[in-house]
Order: sequence, then C-alpha cells, then structure tokens
Amino acid sequence: MCVAMPGRVLSVMDGIARVDFDGNLIEARADLVQVKEGDRVLVHAGLIIQKLSATEAEEMDAIFAELRSAADLREIMGESDENR
Repeated sequence: MCVAMPGRVLSVMDGIARVDFDGNLIEARADLVQVKEGDRVLVHAGLIIQKLSATEAEEMDAIFAELRSAADLREIMGESDENR
C-alpha cells in the first residue's frame, strides 16, 4: 500500500520544492500543483500531488500522529507484523 505524506513547502526553485516532514527534508517535483513557500502539500513518490487547506493539513497531522502513537505502542508491547 502506498501513502501520500503531508508536509510543508520550505522553498521552490525550477519546479523542485524542498518539503519538510517533521524535520525530514526532501525534494519533490512541483509540476502538477503550483505551490509556494509555506504551503501544506501531499507528496507521493517524490511528486507533490495536492495542496492542502489549513483544515485538511490539521486533520492529516492528527491522523498521522495517531498512527505514530499506535506504532510506538506496538513496539513497546513487543509486537511486530510477524507476530500477528
């Protein structure tokens, strides 16, 4: 399964955006969506596929925080995909 990740555009130059994902910085192509510094975006396979509204970005941040918490809990409990 593939998941598009939400991030924040830090800069854009020559169709390439530098995007921050909670401190992880990547470069993503901005050919499909016109973006600017500060925009919240969805990135999939190195390509910005959607610009997010503030509400959408907040909702996605909450969802991904919940997923990280669940993964952390599984790790603490000693569970893995192999044990399920």
